[in-house]
Amino acid sequence: MDFFSIIITVISTLLTILLFSFCALALVIFTGKSLNNPQYAPVMGTVFDQLFYFNKLYDYQTNIARKYRTYRLLAPSQSELYTTDPRNIEHVLKSNFDKYSKGEYNQVIVRDLFGYGIFAVDGDMWRQQRKVSSFEFSTRVLRDFSCACFRRNAAKLAGIISEFTITGGIFDIQELLARCSLDSIFKVGFGVDLNCLEGASKEGTMFIKALDDSNESVYWRYVDLFWSVKRYFNIGSEAILKKNIKVMDNFVYELIKSKQELLSVQSDCVKEDILSRFLVASEKDPSNMNDKYLRDIILNFILAGKDSTANTLSWFFYMLCKHPLIQEKIVQEMNKVMEGMNKETSREDFAMNLADTMLDKMHYLHATLTETLRLYPAVPVDGRCADMDDILPDGFRLKKGDGVYYIAYPMGRMTYIWGEDAEVFRPERWLNNGVFQPESSFKFVAFHAGPRICLGKDFAYRQMKIIAMVLLRFFRFKLADENTRVTYRTMFTLQIKGGLHLKAVPRD
Repeated sequence: MDFFSIIITVISTLLTILLFSFCALALVIFTGKSLNNPQYAPVMGTVFDQLFYFNKLYDYQTNIARKYRTYRLLAPSQSELYTTDPRNIEHVLKSNFDKYSKGEYNQVIVRDLFGYGIFAVDGDMWRQQRKVSSFEFSTRVLRDFSCACFRRNAAKLAGIISEFTITGGIFDIQELLARCSLDSIFKVGFGVDLNCLEGASKEGTMFIKALDDSNESVYWRYVDLFWSVKRYFNIGSEAILKKNIKVMDNFVYELIKSKQELLSVQSDCVKEDILSRFLVASEKDPSNMNDKYLRDIILNFILAGKDSTANTLSWFFYMLCKHPLIQEKIVQEMNKVMEGMNKETSREDFAMNLADTMLDKMHYLHATLTETLRLYPAVPVDGRCADMDDILPDGFRLKKGDGVYYIAYPMGRMTYIWGEDAEVFRPERWLNNGVFQPESSFKFVAFHAGPRICLGKDFAYRQMKIIAMVLLRFFRFKLADENTRVTYRTMFTLQIKGGLHLKAVPRD
């Protein structure tokens, strides 16, 4: 047999194996899924179809949801059900909470990033972390400590933007907000002055990039048929993910070590930060609450804290630039609430004078932030796994092992939920006679709902209000390029792709 015959034989064999594998996969995916049974949600393809729409995944989901409030995508071993119906969401997240879990399918995909942190576990491990975290978030000490930190960092951020106004320079507000949020998280959560905002922490900057890239890489696994093979051989996207996780691990383990050493010599000091309190708790159960466990808690806390505020505020400023009248309405409300304050007040003094009573009176600002989250939720898709057969309130059946995902991004655009102007950015929809009126958490799911509702919701609003008030008090913002098309980066959290480049001018 000559050389070319061998090549042709090898190629033919590989193509035959590939075709056989494809047919076998298709057989597994489409067998036993009740395809034509009207008792089950309509099938709109397979989970791997999302690969072709990955860069616009949430808009792809929105287009389907406009036709079907509940639909299915097929996976090899289960169906993945997607819904915008608030009744289904309440059923899964509250009324039948114990019948649903994160599910092994999801846990395997996210474990390299989330580990056994609160977002990736169920049962006793979730309850233990929830209990400690819930207690800490409810303390007055942490609230006062965090607000002081938010004010200081907001003033620092305003100082940095002020330098750009002098030169007329362009800046990436998303990057600055991420660094500002990370500084606040490290101070409030871990008692550490990271100084990432001022550019003093090279490690912190590397950590942010590694975290965001890992976020995207792990999310890619949901559409990558061969991710586990690539992980085993440490190639492609999985090799990059492994390097990024090592960067994060080195950073976090060094933090834990330094904190442990500090507490050992300052055992009588007031433990204001959350990590210190978890370390104290770990002394009672060192075998289970080891450094790996603490690492997982820290990464989950950072991911929630950084992205819920930095990403939301980035979309918030994008909306203000697209709707300058709303930007001015917020300033007018702020001037009314803070009537009597000297207009010559410095950035630092202004920030430090933002009392809780003032924040609570900023109803229009609260409505604008909430309207931002309605259209640009921090977590665009989230879900659970059915631990037993079930029937949803809309009548569709689920089989044990099926996934149920509530799709927050499409929900904000559904006219049957928000009215004919669902896609219009209108903060007034949240106001009644000028007073903010919340909606059901199963309709507005930006902070999850039910027993797993976000513990840091009030902290997030407080931080976002402080930053927004400080920046809008001293600057007007506009897009650096009005023609730039702003879109998202497909990952667990809704981040603006390529950043948000703005210009700012000082207010009179």
